[in-house]
Amino acid sequence: MRPVIGLIPLWDDEKDSIWMLPGYADGIREAGGIPLIFPLTDDEEEICQLMDMVQGVLFTGGHDVSPNVYGEEPVNESVVSCEIRDNMEKTALRICLEKDKSVLGICRGIQFINAALGGTLYQDLPTQYESTIEHHQSAPYNIPVHKVNIIEGTPLHNLVGNSTIDVNSYHHQAVKKLAPKLSVMAISEDELIEGVYREDKKFFWAVQWHPEFSFQDDYIQRRIFEEFVKSMKD
Repeated sequence: MRPVIGLIPLWDDEKDSIWMLPGYADGIREAGGIPLIFPLTDDEEEICQLMDMVQGVLFTGGHDVSPNVYGEEPVNESVVSCEIRDNMEKTALRICLEKDKSVLGICRGIQFINAALGGTLYQDLPTQYESTIEHHQSAPYNIPVHKVNIIEGTPLHNLVGNSTIDVNSYHHQAVKKLAPKLSVMAISEDELIEGVYREDKKFFWAVQWHPEFSFQDDYIQRRIFEEFVKSMKD
């Protein structure tokens, strides 16, 4: 049986609709899983029923994480969040932790997971973190724009066997203070946290870059999806 994996939907404010980048679903499908795009809801009963249908959850990119999640106020008007999505992900993440369902976070995913578990974020990276590294590239988004250093002994290092990899980058926020139960897997050239995991869970990874844009061209990014799906087959 192919594992079913829930995808947190993206929200379009202008069109008042949910949407999904095809790379998230394609990456899961090509790795041997079945992607299931969730509706956008913060109804706890609905979320619990949805979570019973899946073996893992992909926390996708999208809106900024609300500073309310980690007890702060917005620093400026660039911080745009989606309250329903924040609430939905709080419930989905809690159930994943309680039932040890596999978790993969991408971009906003790493940010939300860190914030929800007690960490903080740079709300507006360009004004809060001085760097010469490109963290908000222009299309095409499958092209790597900087390197990340992989921490030896971490699951990501064990998977790829390299101390550095080239990644794409398209984000407005980033991990600031690391949540207590998370461990670092990858750090960018300018020392931003780019990959985290939890040692006490079956599979609990999150990365700041975008494997959904590059997995077809980059075998390392493809391996991340494959390891995620494999964790639900073991």
